[in-house]
Amino acid sequence: MMASPRAVPPGNPPPRFPLSHREEGLVEAMDLPDCNLASLRQTYRRFGLVNRWIAGWEGIYRRFVRPLLSPLRTTRVVDVGCGGGDVAGALVRWAARDGLAVEVTAVDPDPRALAFAREHVPAPVRLLEMDSAGLLARGEGFDLALSNHVLHHLPDEAVSPFLFQLAELGERRAICSDIERSTLGYLLFSVGALPFARSSFIRDDGLLSIRRSFRREELGRLAPPGWRVMRRVPFRLLALHDAGR
Repeated sequence: MMASPRAVPPGNPPPRFPLSHREEGLVEAMDLPDCNLASLRQTYRRFGLVNRWIAGWEGIYRRFVRPLLSPLRTTRVVDVGCGGGDVAGALVRWAARDGLAVEVTAVDPDPRALAFAREHVPAPVRLLEMDSAGLLARGEGFDLALSNHVLHHLPDEAVSPFLFQLAELGERRAICSDIERSTLGYLLFSVGALPFARSSFIRDDGLLSIRRSFRREELGRLAPPGWRVMRRVPFRLLALHDAGR
């Protein structure tokens, strides 16, 4: 039976304030194999707005990606867990605007995400249905490895291996962007995402994502050596690994 568009997966308890503890066992509707496909695709469409205006990827590009790019050589970039591919597509547009050469690969293990990305991401982006372990098994390597909103989906014990793999893939730099768990952020998002509540999973799943996410000190304890974790506004975390650290 197809889940209703706004259905919250059963078994998720209501939030308990303040959000002192990470709730990694919560299940988001878009991760269910039988979720409403129209709502899932609308969620992928909305990610472009969320990742630009809330996740702040254009600012991340300017500060942490663009300094590594050059008009004289092609920089290889991979987006791990690309979802609908909006970040990968934006990187191609921003680099072209700045006269810089990039070759972008976007990977995700969910075939529904890849199907959407193939319809909406510019042709120069290479799209692969796999994860970071699959890339390493193929012997793939890149100058820069990126990840957006993957960490909060992982159990604690999987965070360090994932970051290790990302650092292996990004031969010059690896960047992970995610939410920082916050009661204030939860309440603001609850109100601010109301316009998207009917048409997509953005609000319901976004609130669950906040409860599943880390605080800076929690992620810092789990990150392997060489990674540094910083806060970004609003209610964001950025984990960064540079070659040689």
